[in-house]
Amino acid sequence: MKIKNHIKIGLACLLMITATGCDGFLDEDLKSALSPNNTFTSTYGFELGSAGLYALTRSEYNTYGESGAFMHNGACPYEALQVSTDIVEAINSDGSLMPFANLTVTPDNRFVLSYWNWAYSLIASANEVLIFSEKNNNWDSPTDKVRFQAEARFFRAYAYRTLVYLYGDVPYVETILYDFQLNFTRTPKAEVLGHIVDDLKFAAENLPENADNVKDGKLTKWAALHLLSEMYLMQGENTLAAKSASDVIASGYFELMKTRYGVNKSKPGDVFSDLFIEDNQNRKSGNRESIWVLQFEFNTIGGGTNSDDWTRRAWIPNYSAITGFVLADSLGGRGLGQIIPMKWWVGTKGTNATGDVAGIYDATDIRNSNYNIKRNWYYNNSNEASLYGKKSNITDQTWFSTKSLFPALTKFFYGRSENLSLTGSYRDRMKFRLAETYLLLAEAYIGLGDTQKAADAINEVRKRAGATTITASQVTMDFLLDERIRELVGEDSRRFTLTRTNKMVDRVKMYNTALKDKIQEYHMLWPIPQSIIDSNRDAEFPQNPGYN
Repeated sequence: MKIKNHIKIGLACLLMITATGCDGFLDEDLKSALSPNNTFTSTYGFELGSAGLYALTRSEYNTYGESGAFMHNGACPYEALQVSTDIVEAINSDGSLMPFANLTVTPDNRFVLSYWNWAYSLIASANEVLIFSEKNNNWDSPTDKVRFQAEARFFRAYAYRTLVYLYGDVPYVETILYDFQLNFTRTPKAEVLGHIVDDLKFAAENLPENADNVKDGKLTKWAALHLLSEMYLMQGENTLAAKSASDVIASGYFELMKTRYGVNKSKPGDVFSDLFIEDNQNRKSGNRESIWVLQFEFNTIGGGTNSDDWTRRAWIPNYSAITGFVLADSLGGRGLGQIIPMKWWVGTKGTNATGDVAGIYDATDIRNSNYNIKRNWYYNNSNEASLYGKKSNITDQTWFSTKSLFPALTKFFYGRSENLSLTGSYRDRMKFRLAETYLLLAEAYIGLGDTQKAADAINEVRKRAGATTITASQVTMDFLLDERIRELVGEDSRRFTLTRTNKMVDRVKMYNTALKDKIQEYHMLWPIPQSIIDSNRDAEFPQNPGYN
């Protein structure tokens, strides 16, 4: 129970200050009750606080709770960062998702506020660790102080990353607010990005370097440099972005996985599918591609719950609603088809859907193999003798009406025979992996106008996939965005990628037929939560354009 207790105690400590607006409470000499003043007094106390930061970060994917560090109180927060882009549609999906899918989101929307609150909860907790670390003199090792500060500054940067992507200009806070404040102002995005970069540079200088010598899920300098590359791209600092990505690639700790590995390496599959098999995400499995892995492991103390990471429910069709099917772990477990892939990129090969579409994959690309995109579905209910073992065809009705059968990404398959109705994915999630680092490097070189080096970086990813290599003349930002779909679809937040590259409106107009005549430039940002504006009575706090 030690890890779980660390998380609970750490969270309670981190949230103590923000849960109370009473400064006097913090002056009491508490001996038996938990507070930052009597917890952040040793390395052990900061270990608890660190566990709380990791738990809060993982709760970005939480839905309804179950002892989560934070909850969005809705079914589809992750999916809200995928819809109204160029990759998926939401049809008759959960009501929490539809305003984002059809561009009718308002300042009163649940996720508009919950993402804001999640980010500032993480920021407040990171600030708490940073401030109390300056007060503490009781460290087990001379390097402990700067290590915990590096973690806290990484997480603060990570939270502000979400805020600037979603809302643009946001208040920048780097202290503990003991009293209610009603006069916040919006810090310009460029200034916030500068603070993010400063935090990540500090983190990169002071987090552990040896990726083989940290616990699963723990940060290293390479995670900080990977994120720093992305933030430099947001700033338009392409040379610095290329340098940070190149440093990760050249570190010697990571490599693209090119041979079969892990728990199913002797079973049918390919190396790309191996990356997403349960227990294959961390380095102990042989995975040297993962840079940072969020820990959601099944039946592990401190691991995932049924309310964590419902990605599988989003991407897997509701096949069990079809007569002749029953839930099966081999079919991905319980899916609901909250979001469905668009034909233009996934293609319709192997189906009888109306209007054959080739998709964006080469014939030799293993990312399009049957091990990675399931297009052939066979009835599996042995009680339906007339159907059992026969193929069930994908049609436009099963794809876009009932959402019961469509090409499905097996990277999100997850089922357990002991409880096939599980909602949570219960599998460690690769947050950063080296394939994306190469694509960030390519993005930087495109910004620098060096299409040959961009092609070289993209080709490293394509060669692993068995796809044909490209030439410098083929490199465009649109090609790179397509490559990010082939490699990273569903793993990254597509909204973030399209916002950073300033391609959201163009790509939606090009590929999203439902929204092409509706999307406008202001849709690149979400509205500021109305409750935030209303509570900020003593200073002007303007709404984002288009949402007034």
